[in-house]
Amino acid sequence: MMHLLESSSLLITHYNRSASLERLLRSFRDLGVVFAKVVVSDDGSQPEHLEKLTQLQLDYKFQLVTTPINKGLGNNINKGQDRITTPYTLYVQEDFLPTAAFPQAFARALNMMEQEASIDLIRFYNHDLVYPGLRPFRDGFSDMSFRVFRPGTAKFFCYSDTPHLRRHDFFKRFGRYSEGVKAIKCEKGMVMSVLQAKGRCLIADKNDLFVHENSEDEPSTQDYSAFFRIRRLIPGPIFTAAWTVKLTMQLFFHKYRNDQEAFS
Repeated sequence: MMHLLESSSLLITHYNRSASLERLLRSFRDLGVVFAKVVVSDDGSQPEHLEKLTQLQLDYKFQLVTTPINKGLGNNINKGQDRITTPYTLYVQEDFLPTAAFPQAFARALNMMEQEASIDLIRFYNHDLVYPGLRPFRDGFSDMSFRVFRPGTAKFFCYSDTPHLRRHDFFKRFGRYSEGVKAIKCEKGMVMSVLQAKGRCLIADKNDLFVHENSEDEPSTQDYSAFFRIRRLIPGPIFTAAWTVKLTMQLFFHKYRNDQEAFS
């Protein structure tokens, strides 16, 4: 069965994992999911991966956006999103795979976005993070209502770089992704920008729409070693309390919205 999504484009960010990208594109094809446009934004991959991308273009007909040097995740998302003109964008990093349950769930999510103008973003995956205060909405999705006085840090992460559907005016609502910083800081910046702008985010009730896979040949390029090194040195309750206070102070006293234009 074919699922033709004329109002939605697929944005994939890529860096040195062309086999993973091919697996992702093949998965969408096998599920019969066809987007109005597919954009692959590459962050200065090595020549052998760029060569593979040009080969994949012939088969999968996507627009490839490149840069001569690695500029980080923020620039990679910005320059890719700038090439999309459809009302909605599904953003997916190259190391995720949609499951058989995805097409129907996506159709329901798209329908909700079209009917509810207040919804800014709908998430299809979480890293087994228990988000507090979820309010059931409909069709297998729940509202991620933020309340600053809820305990713990999970409450902050309404936004995530994991697969999600968003509107074309996302940059107008929340600003652009921060460039020239590590991926973890880039994501945190958008997390805070969404909260400060009072964005409305939904998340799938079941974590069965995407699988996150990193092969031995193409491992994750994200480096969280410094974070986990500090995490191991500080007792859990103390770390959580300190991090909660820090995030709360930053939310109220630091402006995270970034309106600087991306340079491809």
